[in-house]
Amino acid sequence: MTPWYSEDGDGDPIVLLHGGLSDSTAWGSQTPALAERYKVFLFDRRGHGKTADTDAPFSYDEMGAETIAFLEEVVGGPAALVGWSDGGIVALFVSMKRPDLVPRQVLIGASFHYDGTVPGFDPGDDPEGEDAAVFEAMYKVAAVDPSHWPVFYAKTLRLWREEPTLTVDDVATVSVPTLVLAGDDEAIRLEHTVAMYEALPDGELGIVPGTSHVLTMEKPDIVNRLILDYLSETGPPLTMMPIRRA
Repeated sequence: MTPWYSEDGDGDPIVLLHGGLSDSTAWGSQTPALAERYKVFLFDRRGHGKTADTDAPFSYDEMGAETIAFLEEVVGGPAALVGWSDGGIVALFVSMKRPDLVPRQVLIGASFHYDGTVPGFDPGDDPEGEDAAVFEAMYKVAAVDPSHWPVFYAKTLRLWREEPTLTVDDVATVSVPTLVLAGDDEAIRLEHTVAMYEALPDGELGIVPGTSHVLTMEKPDIVNRLILDYLSETGPPLTMMPIRRA
């Protein structure tokens, strides 16, 4: 099944991977800026937005396989990946399995293990509850079947509470050049974000001050500039006083 997708701009391809409990519309603050230089692909993963669901549970491994198929069948080859939250985790899975398809990637507010999330960052079991209300409203605007919300919500909570289960040793196998971005008031623990960065053989790190897990919406100009600058790099940064990269 080909997921719903859209394209914008011309140039080298970029695929934007949305977060959990959301869809491709979450990239509204990034798409215009990125499309000025690149051909931007956005797609809704199975069960999200305009792509229908199946009875299967959600898993990052399956989402990675879905993204690999999208790269091969729709994009037609390698593309830079920019993933936010769940989308960043999916990009990590893709780059581990198929580095040949990912020349460069940006992981925003992503984790490699579910214990990297700060305690309390969980909207609770009730799909009609107050903490879930904003997600429910967004879902029902774009969903193929708005009545599917309780099932979709339960699948997502199961995913967040049990996955991913990667280790720093797994992250260390990622050969793809990777920029790790996060807010300074993140849903992902800062030490977890730093552990991901330090494990990456070819990683860079950016912490955007005065932002939270939705830094892409809170300070889009800074986030867009960081993404564009990173994607334009052709090799390791040439710094004047290298320590880690010496």
